[in-house]
Amino acid sequence: MIEAIREAHDVAMAADERVVVFGEDVGFFGGVFRCTAGLQEKYGKSRCFDAPINESGIVGTAIGMAAYGLKPVIEIQFADYVYPAYDQIVSEAARLRHRSNADFTCPLVIRMPTGGGIFGGQTHSQSPEALFTHVSGLKVVMPSNPRDAKGLLLAAIADPDPVIFFEPKRLYNGPFDGHHDKPVESWKSHPLGEVPDGDGIVPLGKAAVRRAGAEVTVLAYGTMVFVAEAAAAETGVDAEVIDLRSLMPLDLEAIVGSVQKTGRCVIVHEATRTSGFGAELMALVQEHCFYHLEAPVIRVTGWDTPYPHAQEWEYFPGPGRVGEALKKVMED
Repeated sequence: MIEAIREAHDVAMAADERVVVFGEDVGFFGGVFRCTAGLQEKYGKSRCFDAPINESGIVGTAIGMAAYGLKPVIEIQFADYVYPAYDQIVSEAARLRHRSNADFTCPLVIRMPTGGGIFGGQTHSQSPEALFTHVSGLKVVMPSNPRDAKGLLLAAIADPDPVIFFEPKRLYNGPFDGHHDKPVESWKSHPLGEVPDGDGIVPLGKAAVRRAGAEVTVLAYGTMVFVAEAAAAETGVDAEVIDLRSLMPLDLEAIVGSVQKTGRCVIVHEATRTSGFGAELMALVQEHCFYHLEAPVIRVTGWDTPYPHAQEWEYFPGPGRVGEALKKVMED
């Protein structure tokens, strides 16, 4: 995943000199997760540079750059750090096109490592995607594999409006073993996916079917895609796993088509339950698929609690919890 994100930066910077990359430690050091390694050496300090520890300043500067013709791609070192910049994102970036009657646009990408899995505790493990899907004017993306990471990031950079680009930290450094919720020892035994060559774009707003099925639809994104696939394999339920990829815009057509076919739906996300993005998905399924549903829609989520450092792996929805939901929805 790291290689894919780094390559997307490289492709975009080579093709368009307006693309600039900056944030905390992204220049000389190459990012805390190494997603921008080598870019400063290749493109110089004017196009890939370090910023002070000031998220509001980073985002505010990027908005000004975007308004005047550059295409900034900035990194917030952890999604948990974005809150000081939230006003800049909501009040300025998201509204610039509309408040200026399209005299200005904001072609800005804000990359953020999200979620848990590194024992980072409460200030390095949050999943705040719902805070951004609520804001009109923002696009919100979360890939689950290297191919989508590269293609979606290229699409985000090409987009004329601001895109929030979440990167699941549990998928950064190797394959994910959804059966045990822990990284596996061998990359080759459970490959996460190849990094594609070239500059192929994955369109924003299009979901992907990761596992075809006929009995129940599972809606997931990011790391939870692999958890859902593992749960389906362990339970034997013929589940169709939909990787949303893009939360806003959302591929409602793919969701509705799958749920109308299966008649059942389970929604999985790592973020806390109350007011999580799963609540919006439940509402949409109920509105568009009510007469096709054979059972109530079920959510499997993180807990409604401050992030529990000592119980990190229990907090995550794992194959066991998702499997219980699959069996329950089949019994109703």
